[in-house]
Amino acid sequence: MLLTVGRIGRVHGIRGEVTVEVLTDSPEERFYSGATLLTQPSREGGLTVASARWHNSTLLLSFEGFLDRNAGETLRNVQLLAEVDLDDVDEDEYHIQQLIGLKVFLLSDTQLNNEIGVVSGVITGVAQDLLEVTKSNGSEFLIPFVKVLVPTVDIAGGRIVIDPPGGLIDED
Repeated sequence: MLLTVGRIGRVHGIRGEVTVEVLTDSPEERFYSGATLLTQPSREGGLTVASARWHNSTLLLSFEGFLDRNAGETLRNVQLLAEVDLDDVDEDEYHIQQLIGLKVFLLSDTQLNNEIGVVSGVITGVAQDLLEVTKSNGSEFLIPFVKVLVPTVDIAGGRIVIDPPGGLIDED
């Protein structure tokens, strides 16, 4: 499955190096010299990594053919995509694209009749990730993506079940 593994940010320095928001748990497997990544928006042939290094916990990449600051600037906000084998994923590990679009139900709704929203985004964090849930009225809330608050993730069934503490979800 083709998944987003990073997003290019600002240029770093004058040699075309760019910062990358890492969206994978294994950056060393995706971002190394010689790796070719597909892009969104699409670029014919993708981008080939010329160099990869960490600077103050920020991944810096340079790409073949992008040799100066102006060339690097043209890559801002480009998403980096890679083919990922989902069979290699451990139980209780999910890719962001697998979670987005899942219907959200409350644990207290034992029949799972009343959908309260849809996962519309995932915010990656240092301590834990946050699920962004959009309710049917358009309002949103965040819930930490931890087992105690999100006890059930059913990718095949297209749903997750949450058990939020009181006050986390505004009543409509």
